Amino acid sequence: MISVDAVSVEFNGSALFSNITFNINENDRIALMGKNGAGKSTLLKIIAGVNKPTRGKVSAPKDAIIAYLPQHLLTEDNCTVFEEASKAFSRILNMKNEMDELNRQLETRTDYESDEYSKIIEQVSELSEKYYSIEEINFDAEVEKTLMGLGFVRSDFTRPTNEFSGGWRMRIELAKILLQKPDLILLDEPTNHMDIESIQWLEDFLINNAKAVIVISHDKTFVDNLTNRTIEVTMGRIYDYKTNYTHYLQLRKERREQQQKQFDDQQKQIADIQEFIERFKGTYSKTLQVQSRVKMLEKIEIIQVDEVDTSALNLKFPPAPRSGSYPVIIEGFTKRYGDHTVLQDVSLTIARGEKIAFVGKNGEGKSTLVKAIMSELEFDGKVQIGHNSMIGYFAQNQASLLDEELTVFQTIDQIAEGEIRTKIKDILGAFMFSGDTIDKKVRYLSGGEKTRLAMIKLLLQPVNLLILDEPTNHLDIKTKDILKDALKAFDGTLILVSHDRDFLDGLANKVFEFGNKRIREHFEDIAGFLRNKKMENLREIERTK
Repeated sequence: MISVDAVSVEFNGSALFSNITFNINENDRIALMGKNGAGKSTLLKIIAGVNKPTRGKVSAPKDAIIAYLPQHLLTEDNCTVFEEASKAFSRILNMKNEMDELNRQLETRTDYESDEYSKIIEQVSELSEKYYSIEEINFDAEVEKTLMGLGFVRSDFTRPTNEFSGGWRMRIELAKILLQKPDLILLDEPTNHMDIESIQWLEDFLINNAKAVIVISHDKTFVDNLTNRTIEVTMGRIYDYKTNYTHYLQLRKERREQQQKQFDDQQKQIADIQEFIERFKGTYSKTLQVQSRVKMLEKIEIIQVDEVDTSALNLKFPPAPRSGSYPVIIEGFTKRYGDHTVLQDVSLTIARGEKIAFVGKNGEGKSTLVKAIMSELEFDGKVQIGHNSMIGYFAQNQASLLDEELTVFQTIDQIAEGEIRTKIKDILGAFMFSGDTIDKKVRYLSGGEKTRLAMIKLLLQPVNLLILDEPTNHLDIKTKDILKDALKAFDGTLILVSHDRDFLDGLANKVFEFGNKRIREHFEDIAGFLRNKKMENLREIERTK
């Protein structure tokens, strides 16, 4: 059992949450819920041991393995996929190497009666007990099985990790976690970059093989299928429900209705007491009763009604300066990573004012083509950016590129110019950053807050070609809708990489489908594209081979 005991976190004197206490037991499948910025990711990092709480502690058995998958990854690029995944067993291999080294020392030393010699014997004995209690594992077979379950093919195993998109790199990290067979798995938005087959495989693995899991996710179906307990973080405290997400929503609604009724009854009682005090405060015969009611009023603890997230994001892109007729022209584009060809001999043209969706399986070249347009990688062929094209680019990892040591205010103040500098607080307020939040360091922001902050940076200069690579990752449903409305009203050219059908529906008026090293152009919106493909959603495109 792992216990979270009286954990509190404070920033600049104000509490994110206070005295949070709960236990995590084997077979718990916990959904950690709450609005963006409530502290979900912070709590997960504290349980993982990445961050320290202001007060309180997390206790776990000495040999417990807690594995953590963060929202934003910083994977090393100096090895192959198979080598990176095999690092999951480094703890066991290190244990064996240490044991071998200690045994070598015992063979060469002659100070048999010394304390040091006795200490080495104790260390070898302790390590041997641990090492030989681990069931015999065929490491290579386990790595292969896990990588293939997560959607890799054998030819991927020897490719360097830097050839893979952010989504595939997340799967490599996830493979390392699953291979460790941890006592507790902590997952922060694990399905953002995954196709349907991999999500189903992960779901099945966690249900049937994991000991305990805590997950933060905006994927309602995934959360519902996986979890048997829901912990809500709200207004600095938690509510613990022994049920899945859908049932929790109903129980939360009932809880808030009950709180509201108790609050209303209490307010009526306070009003009655205050009326009595005002009416009789100068009456000699009622002096004791008045004093009694004043004391009663002082002792009343006001009932709190848990917040409903009514904050609104006011998002509007500046008018787009007029560009040339064709902001992007691509001819004979080919991109290879060693022997692996991602795209071959691709030619396409994007006209001014078009709103384009890039769709297809992970790894088929969507982000690669975007990076080529942004001149971030070498390729064969020609990519021409049209006359007066002013590009605004939001990368998959945009939020992780923010300077974590700056505050929210400093992040925007650093790039704001001219008159806009006097309106920074108003702009931040429109993006739901207000009060103490604007003085919070970026390192303490949630994934959704970081994404919103990165989006503000994009808004501060006029652009006429917006390129957004998975912009809705880490955004809640409400914020996605507001971003979608702003993009509908944007009067420039838009390129959107996304697997979110609801987000693209009614937004993109043309679809570029990536697959088999080619790009097919579809002159229809996403609904028409899926209808003609006889598919329900974009996940099915990712599933087709």
